[in-house]
Amino acid sequence: MSVPQSAGSEQAAHAAQIHPDAAPPTSEVEVRVAAEASQLSVLRAVTADLAMRADFDVDTIADLRLAVDEACSSLIRLATVGQTLTCRFQGDDRSLRVAASVVSDRPREPRQDTFSWRVLSALVDAVSTSVEPDADTDGGHVVRIDLTKGRTHE
Repeated sequence: MSVPQSAGSEQAAHAAQIHPDAAPPTSEVEVRVAAEASQLSVLRAVTADLAMRADFDVDTIADLRLAVDEACSSLIRLATVGQTLTCRFQGDDRSLRVAASVVSDRPREPRQDTFSWRVLSALVDAVSTSVEPDADTDGGHVVRIDLTKGRTHE
């Protein structure tokens, strides 16, 4: 018995047959929550759900949950009061990428000399930070952490 596929799935499968080296189809989810520690459980749950749906193994899912928690905790500490924490998740059949950001009144990247940063760096394949002026606020800065975790091949 075959499972019906959506038209998008059929197109992606057809494209993969024509161009086997083509990038796999990606999905994107964006979550916005108050930049408060009480919202971290929501982001951990979304992370785990997306990783499960992408068929990541249990250990990789746990690593991703903790990595997102560490990254978002760092950003919450920098966020201007009343701001929103935005997490954009992009996934394909090889990896999950997370871009988390907040608006801060300080043009400062998260500290990279902390235990939290060491944990974060150990849990993912790649992590980076950036700060840029926020066009929507007077004197604000968008502070961002990007991380990538690839699928563990068994």
